[in-house]
Amino acid sequence: MPKSSNPAYSPLSGKVAMITGASRGIGLALANVLAAEGCHLVLASRRPSSLEKAGRELARRRLRVLSQACDVRDPQSVKALAAAAKKQFRRIDILINNAGITQPSVWVEKLDYATWKDVIDTNLNAMFLVTHLILPLMRRGGAIVNNLSLAATRVFPGLSAYDASKFGALGFTDTLREELRPRGIRVIALIPGATDTDIWNTLWPDAPRKKMMSPETVARAVVSALSLPENSTVEELKLQPTIGAL
Repeated sequence: MPKSSNPAYSPLSGKVAMITGASRGIGLALANVLAAEGCHLVLASRRPSSLEKAGRELARRRLRVLSQACDVRDPQSVKALAAAAKKQFRRIDILINNAGITQPSVWVEKLDYATWKDVIDTNLNAMFLVTHLILPLMRRGGAIVNNLSLAATRVFPGLSAYDASKFGALGFTDTLREELRPRGIRVIALIPGATDTDIWNTLWPDAPRKKMMSPETVARAVVSALSLPENSTVEELKLQPTIGAL
């Protein structure tokens, strides 16, 4: 796990961060890096066994960690997550909407509706749902990070559901930022390029992983943005691999 030089002096120390999709990939990397900064954590995922393991390891840092199985597509499951977070922490300072899926590369005429709906529900509808139910626990000085993709700014043929979900999520993020600006809650659109996570098992099994960024690189960039003074923010955090295009 990453180690902070001195968490006691981190501007994030003592804050409560909620991360969806926290059992692997960028979500797990974010949990590790935020823990190193002294954050208490609310971890959510549809994978209970992996989530519990991550929660146990992070709790060894003498932080308070709530690990909650949650299907972010399901309103009742998200309501239970919000209730558990409120009971244990009373507040959320940082919300990271990280949960997301992709689709096999297939043209629109051959894309089945079930796949389309699952991608839209997970990547877009769930982002609204989690934000809608967690916002009452957030106060001035808080921050929301929505993990998007380069697919939020450019299209990839064969990925219509994924592209649509990410374009929609960027529109939601930009609108949310303007709505929350008067309340002093920052909203950051995280737009990473190719990152070495399990999503490529579905999207492109033979993808050149060695050319990609690591989840830890993305996580550290997010922490840097969150550590800025509360009167400043990064509205879009765009990251690209340093070794050429894939």
